[in-house]
Order: sequence, then C-alpha cells, then structure tokens
Amino acid sequence: MKKNIILIGFMGVGKGTFAREYAKHSGLFNIDTDDLIESAQNKSIKSIFKKEGEPHFRKLEQECANWIESCVNHTLISCGGGFYKVKNLKKMGTVVLLDASYEWIYNRLKSAPNAKKKIAKRPLFNRESEARRLYTQRKKEYAKVADIVLDMEKGSTKEMIKELDRKLKTLRHS
Repeated sequence: MKKNIILIGFMGVGKGTFAREYAKHSGLFNIDTDDLIESAQNKSIKSIFKKEGEPHFRKLEQECANWIESCVNHTLISCGGGFYKVKNLKKMGTVVLLDASYEWIYNRLKSAPNAKKKIAKRPLFNRESEARRLYTQRKKEYAKVADIVLDMEKGSTKEMIKELDRKLKTLRHS
C-alpha cells in the first residue's frame, strides 16, 4: 500500500493550509492536485472549466491520479474538491477527509485576511444555494471514501495535526 496521505474535503475547508503545516511537522513533501493540473496544462483551473468544461477537467484529474498512483509515494497530497471521484483514490494512499460545516467553511473564507482573493478563487461561493447544494451532496460522498475523518471545527490546525498523527498510528496498527 502506498504511504501517501490524501487530503480531501470541500473547497475552502483548508486543505492547502493544513497540508503546508502538516508537511512542516512531518517532513513529508506536499503536492496539490490543482497545482499539478495547472502546471501541466499551463492554464488556471478556472480557465480550463470555462474553455473546456467540467468533463475535460475531471479527465485531467483522473490523469493526475494515475500519475500519483504510479509515481508518488511518502507524500502529502491535497486535492481539489471533486478529486475524490477518481477511480483509483484508495490505491493512492490513506484518504483523510477534512470535514466542517458549510457555515464554518464560508466564515473561514470570509474572515481570512485575503478574503476577496479566497472567494474569487472559489466563485461558486457567490451563488450560495448552488454551493450549499454541492456541499450537501459531497459531504456524504466524502465520508464514504475516507479512511480518516478530521472535524476541523474541533480544534486548531496544530491540534488537528496531532489528531491525524494519532489516527494514522491507530490505522496502521489495526
């Protein structure tokens, strides 16, 4: 089994922030699937969605997942919000869901020092009913594929890092 840690969760839950802190803590190298896709395509996710559509973007996510499965190990991987749908997710490593309520995520983004930039990067949050509908649909799906769930509302990033270490140790010894 691959020793990657795969971070999934709804957009804005803090996967990137958590990944940067966990990478410092653990010494693991950290990669982001959206960054990999943007780099490979030489365009932004927003531009890919706009010009080529969501089905094309999902195909690119699957190609990224295939590469990770065959070439990446002992790495922390933060994923875009819809990446959990790739066919080989479980083969890539231990899947960790960063979970939180819609309200918590929305307030996290709104109260960030660079809130405008954070919301602009996630334009769906400007269409609240659509964002909530997607959140509700994905919340159940995320839970089905997760090996570990971290409730991000229950503590600071530092506390959640300790919680992940504890849960990983338990999972590896079971």
